[in-house]
Amino acid sequence: MGEPLATKHDVFQAIADPTRRKLLKLLAEEEMPVTVISGHFPMSRTAVSKHLRILSEAGLVRERRVGRENRFRLDPQPLQEIKQWYAYFERFWENKMAALQYLVESDEPVKPEQ
Repeated sequence: MGEPLATKHDVFQAIADPTRRKLLKLLAEEEMPVTVISGHFPMSRTAVSKHLRILSEAGLVRERRVGRENRFRLDPQPLQEIKQWYAYFERFWENKMAALQYLVESDEPVKPEQ
């Protein structure tokens, strides 16, 4: 039998970890090698590489070879899935904010609920 297929990580799973979210912010600024990336984190280069692999498997990070090093950069396209999910639920918050604005701006005294 061949080798097992690599686990493809879900975008939501990939961004659930605070270190990976920090990595995404860092890589949004510029492309950089793992040696430079590792300098921003209090962990081993191996641990940073593991986080980068998870982000890569979710499609959030792209890697390219430049000379003897691999450089990483953000690929924001998969974040559209999160944006669409968020947009669906945002309507509930907008309704609550509109109701609060109405209450604050109205001249009617607020009656306590019974």
